Order: sequence, then C-alpha cells, then structure tokens
Amino acid sequence: MEKIYNDSINEELFSEVLENGLEVYYLPKKGFESKYAILGVNFGSNDLEFISIEDGSRVRVNEGIAHFLEHKMFEQPDGKNAFDKFSKLGASANAFTSFNMTAYLFSATENFYESLEHLISYVQTPYYTDENVEKEKGIIAQEIKMYEDDPEWNVYFNCLKAMYSKHHTNIDIAGSVESIYKITPDELYKCYNTFYNPANMKLFVVGDLDFEKIIKVVKKSNNVEALFSKDIKRFMDEEPQEINKKIIEQEFTVSLPMFYFGYKDSSKIVLPDESLFREVVTDILFDIIFSESAQLHENLYNSGLIIGTINGGYTSNLDYSYAVVTGTSKDPYRVKKIIDEYIDDLRKNGIDEIEFDLNKRKKIGGFLKSFDSIPFIANNFLRYKFKGINFLDYLDVLNKVQKSDVEKRLNEFFIEEQSVISIVKQKKDGK
Repeated sequence: MEKIYNDSINEELFSEVLENGLEVYYLPKKGFESKYAILGVNFGSNDLEFISIEDGSRVRVNEGIAHFLEHKMFEQPDGKNAFDKFSKLGASANAFTSFNMTAYLFSATENFYESLEHLISYVQTPYYTDENVEKEKGIIAQEIKMYEDDPEWNVYFNCLKAMYSKHHTNIDIAGSVESIYKITPDELYKCYNTFYNPANMKLFVVGDLDFEKIIKVVKKSNNVEALFSKDIKRFMDEEPQEINKKIIEQEFTVSLPMFYFGYKDSSKIVLPDESLFREVVTDILFDIIFSESAQLHENLYNSGLIIGTINGGYTSNLDYSYAVVTGTSKDPYRVKKIIDEYIDDLRKNGIDEIEFDLNKRKKIGGFLKSFDSIPFIANNFLRYKFKGINFLDYLDVLNKVQKSDVEKRLNEFFIEEQSVISIVKQKKDGK
C-alpha cells in the first residue's frame, strides 16, 4: 500500500496494485455521506485495431464496439440485469464510453461494500450470445438514429470530422447503424478478453471509508484466472498536421444557426507531465480569450452577433488535442472573423498582466471548489491516470504557470489555418 499527501489541496491518496495488475485508488472524504466508486477500462471508441492478448493476432474491429460492449456488460448469465441489484442495495449506477475509456460507476450512502463487490463481479462476467447481441443491435441502432436527428450532436461531430482525416476521433463513439450490425459475440469476446483485463483497468473510490476493507472486497471479487497484460499494442493511422476540411454545413430544424469552431492542435506528442503543463497553460489562454468576462465576449454580445454565451474548451490527449468554441449566431462567419482578428491583435499587443492574474486565480479557485464534488474528483482522476498523469498535481502545475508561458502558447495555437468551421443552419424551406 502506498500513501501520498498533497499539501496544495490538503488531500491524501491511498493506492495499491494487486497481483493481477489492477490498480486501486482511494481518496478519503471524512464526513461525506455519499460514497462513489468508478471502475475504468483503458478502452474507448478510438481503439479499433490492436494485438489480441489471447492469441497475438492483429485485429480490426467494427466501429462502435466499445460502446456496444458497455451496453452488454449489464446483462448477466442468470438473465438478470446488473442495475437491478444496485437498486436493491440503494445505489445509483451508471456507465459511459468515451473516445479513450469505458467506465462503470455507482454512488451510495449505504451498503457501499456490497455494491462495490457487485461492481467488480459483474464487470468480470461477460455474457454474449447470438440472441442477446442481435437484440442489442436494435436498441443501439435507435440510439444512433436519435443522435443523427440531434443538431447539437451533429454540429459537434462535424467539427471533429473537419479537423481529423485519419484519427479515429472522427468516428462516432456509438459507430454507425451499418457497423454495429456487423458486430458478433466472438468479436465482443475478443475485445473483452484483451482490454477488460485487470492490468488495463483502474478502480477509484472516494468517500468516508476504510481502504483495507476496500482492498479486501476487491480481492474477494477479483477473477484470478483472467488473462492480464498492461502493454496492449494498438494501431492508429498517422494523422496529418493539416485540417481535413475547412467548412462543414448541415441543415436542421433550428431557429438560429449553431456553430462549432475547431482549432486543431498539431503540437508534437509530449510526455505526460509536459502534456499536463500544456493543457493547463491552454486552459488559462482559452479563458483569457473566450470567457464571459473577456473583452471579446463583450464585443460579440453587445453587437448582437451571439445569442447567450460562448462555450467550449480545450481537449488534451497524448495523441490528439484540440479546442472548440461554440455558440449560436445569425452570422457565424462574421463571429469567426472577429475571433481571429481579436487573437491576432492579442499576439501583437501581448496579454495584459492583470487579465492573466485574474484568470489564473479564477482557475485556482474553480479547481479547489470542484474538490467538493466526489464525481468530479473520481472521474477526472481516472481519466488523467490513463494518460499517465496524477490529477492531484493539477494545482501544483497551475501555480507554476507564468504569463510568458501563456504568450508562448498563444503564438503556436489558435492558428487560423489550423481552424475549422462547423455550422448547423435553418433548412431553406424553414421546416
């Protein structure tokens, strides 16, 4: 067992790596009534080609399989649904699939250890048959069609497709109706046995609990016969630095055009610590330019060019990163032109010291306040840990950032040539 204390945020973290490679983390929250556990798998929708740890063969699977597998994990061999037992125990359970990970989680105020045992147990009990896989295809196909009719989802994904031509982040997490109908039980087991191995998973627990008891429960529930391998070979086509397509427009039934402006980050892949520093610096820069209190936002709002606020942010990964700026406007192209001109002026004139200090302090305050949220701590810790980053170091890195770091970043990012425009606009017939 290892114990780390971070004095910057006044938090301690316990951890232990089990014999089969499963990493278990526990962050105590004394006096908190709610407890939370999240079991993460280092397997997301981007992972479409890999070497199977079963037989060493190179495998290419159908798009949407990580999401499909997540759906199927709740169906148990005895015909019961894993959610039902959580409900009986008084726990609230959920799961999600992202580009880079799959996670199974629950929160509870009572019967926590029983719920934890159930979490570990059902995620280690795959059950795929021709019949239940075929049934799930219809359910997921309906979900995909629902997203196809959602203008917000389309304007977002079109932005990713405009930025990326090769990287799998340009593929819908759920896949397509065509791709999911090709998925077979054998293919699901191939993915499960490779990625759902203990050494490729991490468990994070938060609450007023006993770490030794957590470890005892996990060991009791663990499948000791499972194959395990930490180093899974994955394949991805090399993404060019250039954007894929400058503009994608799509017509929907909307009252006003919705826009996503994407800025592709073509910085070279860096080490985890360097990646965290780059992310923190870019987060501050994004707020300086686009926050509601920024001059740019005031200019756009007062001129009537935007409705409501500008949203968005920076997404950082070791092999791909980008920023998006989103909003609603009667003239998105005019908004984009003003944004690019504002950024150019900022490069020429430099960042105001007061603006830098203000946004850095806001970032620090927001981070500390977020530590009152148990799901925020757990979900982010796991997400960063899969990138080789300790999320608890975020504040230490944030405190080290200087104005010169942000200005240097400004000169290499938010480049117009690396930007794309995705717009959802009204149908011409107004319907």
